[in-house]
Amino acid sequence: MDFNIYMQDFVEQACTEIREAGYEELKTPEEVDEALKRTGTTLVMVNSICGCAGGVARPAAAHAIHYDKRPDHLVTVFAGQDREATERAREYFEGYPPSSPSFALLKDGKILTMVERNEIEGKEPVEVVSHLQKLFDEYCEEV
Repeated sequence: MDFNIYMQDFVEQACTEIREAGYEELKTPEEVDEALKRTGTTLVMVNSICGCAGGVARPAAAHAIHYDKRPDHLVTVFAGQDREATERAREYFEGYPPSSPSFALLKDGKILTMVERNEIEGKEPVEVVSHLQKLFDEYCEEV
């Protein structure tokens, strides 16, 4: 089996999971700029197929948003796949090193906080959901 075809199956599955959860996929730097400059709060899920952390982050991204408070906008970029879009998104994450998978919470295009890979890796999805929901309580309005 061709390794690239095999990996592309994993990538497509990871993308599908996040799209089906309600996240808007951003594939170009222009789409990133348009999305992250919107008024209100935006959760950016930096998707990745990296081992256990990716397998924790995607379910957490899907479940955390079923809550009384949540961001106004849900978007995703895919590290290692949509490189230019991911690089542009990371320009908005001022003060934080590149990390994937990860979550960035922005308001009116300005970074509020991040949940970095080291806060995802080794955790159960429910722990990451709880962490995200605490951030939603702090920064987001009721739906």
